[in-house]
Amino acid sequence: MSDAYARFSALRFERPEDGILRIVLDGPNLNAVGPAEHEQLADVWPVIDRDETVRVVVVQGAGKAFSAGGSFDLVTEMANDPVVRTRALREARDLVYNVINCSKPIVSAIHGPAVGAGLAVALLADISIAGRKAKIVDGHTRLGVAAGDHAVINWPLLCGMAKAKYYLLTCDALSGEEAERIGLVSLCVDDEEVHDKAMEVARKLVAGAPSAISWTKYALNNWYRAAGPSFDASLALEFYGFGLPDVQEGIAAHREKRAPKFTGPTA
Repeated sequence: MSDAYARFSALRFERPEDGILRIVLDGPNLNAVGPAEHEQLADVWPVIDRDETVRVVVVQGAGKAFSAGGSFDLVTEMANDPVVRTRALREARDLVYNVINCSKPIVSAIHGPAVGAGLAVALLADISIAGRKAKIVDGHTRLGVAAGDHAVINWPLLCGMAKAKYYLLTCDALSGEEAERIGLVSLCVDDEEVHDKAMEVARKLVAGAPSAISWTKYALNNWYRAAGPSFDASLALEFYGFGLPDVQEGIAAHREKRAPKFTGPTA
């Protein structure tokens, strides 16, 4: 792997075939995204964009999950320290816009739990492939903060406003099958076929005309760019919420494996 990727030590990079870069989320607690992963998932995409040896990116998780979302150490730091909160807001913003603006097509292979910052990459990917038993959850409101990360910029476009509101407000989980049915992911396959299917799709993209594919992605992603103000508002409201009492209850409820009892102010 080139020196350009040396500083991204929290991510694992593989070159399974010419033109294909594979990013593997591989960490403790079902590949939870800690401070280093959060920063590097935001900053790696411009580097990939400038890497002429990469034609397609495949993103997947190691072991039994894609990613269990932000680690609760990171969430607790954000709730307790406004400096950490401000840094994480920048990273969350850059992660979304850098994925959208990366000229290389991105394929995600989603198996097991997919939550939080990991889910942002999974669903912003140009082609998303989910296993039938994948567990997709946007858990922001259950934590006590507004749905930020990525959901406001792409869920209404992918699955429609009615479904987006239902899943973002209730935090109900979606299987891979249900996610495909409502249009949230591109394809659903048997769980053991997810990674092979992702590579099959990546090979098709590598064989295509690079400029035609990149420009098609760029033009289509103007739908996301047009939703930028809504996304920016959601992100600001999410991180404002990290300073309110409900997030402390959300963290405690998660750690104690119980339903939260929110008593914070109404908007």
